[in-house]
Amino acid sequence: MSADVLAAPVPARAASLRAVWPAILGLSVVFLVEMLDNSVLNVALPTIARDLRASAADLQWITTGYSLLFGGLMMAFGAIADRYGTRRMMLIGLSLFALANLAVLTVRTPGELIAVRAAIGITAAMTAPGTMALCFRLFDAENLLLRATSLISTVGLVGLAVGPTVGGLVLQVLPWQALLVMNVPIAVLALLCIRSGVPADDPAQRNRAPLDLAGALLGTATIMLALWTATLVVEGGWSHATPWLVGAGSLACAVGFVVRERRTAHPMFDFALVKRPAVASSLAFSAAVGLGMAAIAFTVSLQLQLAWGWSPAAAALGNLPQVVVMLAIGPFVERIVERLGTHRAAVVGGSAVVAGLLVYGLLGRYGYVWIAVALALTAAGMRVVLTIAGVTVVRGLPEDQTATGAALSDTSQEVASSVGLAVAGTIVAAALTGSLSDIGGSAAATHTFENAVTLATLALTAVCAVLVVWAARRGRRQA
Repeated sequence: MSADVLAAPVPARAASLRAVWPAILGLSVVFLVEMLDNSVLNVALPTIARDLRASAADLQWITTGYSLLFGGLMMAFGAIADRYGTRRMMLIGLSLFALANLAVLTVRTPGELIAVRAAIGITAAMTAPGTMALCFRLFDAENLLLRATSLISTVGLVGLAVGPTVGGLVLQVLPWQALLVMNVPIAVLALLCIRSGVPADDPAQRNRAPLDLAGALLGTATIMLALWTATLVVEGGWSHATPWLVGAGSLACAVGFVVRERRTAHPMFDFALVKRPAVASSLAFSAAVGLGMAAIAFTVSLQLQLAWGWSPAAAALGNLPQVVVMLAIGPFVERIVERLGTHRAAVVGGSAVVAGLLVYGLLGRYGYVWIAVALALTAAGMRVVLTIAGVTVVRGLPEDQTATGAALSDTSQEVASSVGLAVAGTIVAAALTGSLSDIGGSAAATHTFENAVTLATLALTAVCAVLVVWAARRGRRQA
């Protein structure tokens, strides 16, 4: 990864963020909605279960259905956007997203809500690749691009932090349907801002290659089945045949995708582009961050509530160091890059994630102060890496594949996070003889659980460290 990649020439645009504030507002709102969606609705699941008489399986699909479609379709919609217009895809996606959320007012059964959530996941995937790709149309200066990216991600992180709180407050005065209906005016605001503030698609910059429909279907199936496998493993482990079958299906689709893309005259994505040092190292950094987020998110909440007996509210407050550091470090990312350079800044950020995981794995069981330190370190590293990696992947690809590049970066993080959850969940489940609710019942059960958490965290730390070292060496070739 290098400053040379970030400095690649693009058409001159705005000289400040203020000059294009409607566009920045619109893109920020899009990312905010993506971060808010599941976190807000999760608070309402008990209410939904009572209102619609939904089963546990229904509730699972209400959340999982959205996640699978959102994560699985980003690459396909990124490729479509590169061919038919990223701005056009964003505007169509926002319009359909608003309608899909409004459809919740007609829901009367769990199946209908699952269908609505599936539609929301599909339309959200239509908008996701455009957030970063359209940002590149606004600036030709590296510092402004980093500043805009940092601002957009900060808005999303605020949404992630306040989502459960907002959802809880809304449920005090309004029915649960309001949590989805409130996305409608937000989507309309984003649509108006992007329509007026982002330059129209330039036909000369579109990807003229025909869309590889077979490749898109295979790639989408690979990602969706991989995410579903991880979900099944976290929920029930490997003791049943279903995760094995779904995982085998994902592997088969992956092999088919690779074979198809290497043989077809017009692949959906050229694997040669991933071999570029800047792109390859950025994707590895993104994957490392995804693993780190999985390890911290899954194990800390369980430890605070099950092993230490904290209430859900107290556990939420216990995660505040991560949120605070992520928000606080945002304005300094640009300075860090200016002082260290893009490659070194990414290495430092990745190393901070590894250090945070190591602190938590070795010392987190001995007191909350170590958990706070681990949360702060991983948050700081994630903030730096995600800002740099997202920009560098898009910069490292041709102009007619910017939406695909943005989707590729998001997808690598999403898949790595799901794999990390599956690994942590498998190790913890294998160590326990009873259910998770039994952990706080005896000192022996608590000790066994904490040993499993340590093992899971250190295992993910090792993988994360390998990815960071590989990314550092790979990126140095172009630094």
